[in-house]
Amino acid sequence: MERSQSYIDNGHRDYSTLLCYQKAVVIYDLTYLFCSRYIDKKDRTYDQMIQAARSGKQNIVEGYADATTSYEMALKLYNIALGSLMELLEDYKDYLRTRGLQRWKIESKENKAMRQIGKQQYDSSYYLDIAKSRTDEVIANMVIVLIHQESIILKNFISSEIERFAKEGGFREKLTRIRLDNRNRRE
Repeated sequence: MERSQSYIDNGHRDYSTLLCYQKAVVIYDLTYLFCSRYIDKKDRTYDQMIQAARSGKQNIVEGYADATTSYEMALKLYNIALGSLMELLEDYKDYLRTRGLQRWKIESKENKAMRQIGKQQYDSSYYLDIAKSRTDEVIANMVIVLIHQESIILKNFISSEIERFAKEGGFREKLTRIRLDNRNRRE
């Protein structure tokens, strides 16, 4: 579940406090590093992986901003973010498979350790520091674990936004309530 549905003092929504956004930044930064190191820039996969990671992050930002006027559009963008991250996940799996590299098993000590770190750390610089001394196989597996965690976080966030919409209604419903309240006060 999200740590915060906070608003900044000036009344603008602050997406940077969302765990799903913070985790998406980590995934983007690690993907950028990974592609810069291990994927030829001329290979179409280079751009596709970076764009999928970017889309995962940017659609959360855009969706969060759009939620002030359209829950429908916000939910669509959150789901696009999720789809982009699933595409990226498949790229990492393909990378490992096509190069004969090992994918961490769920019960492996590496996977368990990474899952634990992923539950505690949301700072991109922490992961980038670790990645400096790791192989392509390790970094790919790190990101795979983080994408799995992000998909759970993002799905929970989407569910909470759906619940909030059900309780509060959308922009039109809010405007209608304001209009009716103003009309009732004048009468």
